[in-house]
Amino acid sequence: MPVRGIECTIPDVRDRLHRLITTRHDPQHAPAVELTALYHEPWETETAYDEIKTHILGRDPTLCAKTPTLVRQEMEGLVLAHYAVRSSLHEAALAANEDPDRLSFTLAIQVVRRQVQNPGASAQRGVTGTFAVK
Repeated sequence: MPVRGIECTIPDVRDRLHRLITTRHDPQHAPAVELTALYHEPWETETAYDEIKTHILGRDPTLCAKTPTLVRQEMEGLVLAHYAVRSSLHEAALAANEDPDRLSFTLAIQVVRRQVQNPGASAQRGVTGTFAVK
């Protein structure tokens, strides 16, 4: 099967050389930069699953619900919590003219937990805004 080999650097995706082999031969219909950038898109979903499972649920990823309806409700709550953090990171990134993927989800979760446990914690530590990242 004939394939096309691509090497290119994409500034938005970790600023390094990417290599890709594809069966899409025509560069007019499948430009190298677009194909290489698209390769990373499915990993966004995997990253979201990891962020929920590892960082939101933490060391004990056990759901508390006992019925199918409540399990679904708990899962929806986890997805909404993830969305809330990611949305705040996106807003912070826009305000700082930064790529949202370069802001730390782990740090954002730590800030949220600190604010939930002690609502004045951010101000006490000198953090301005919801997700100030230095």
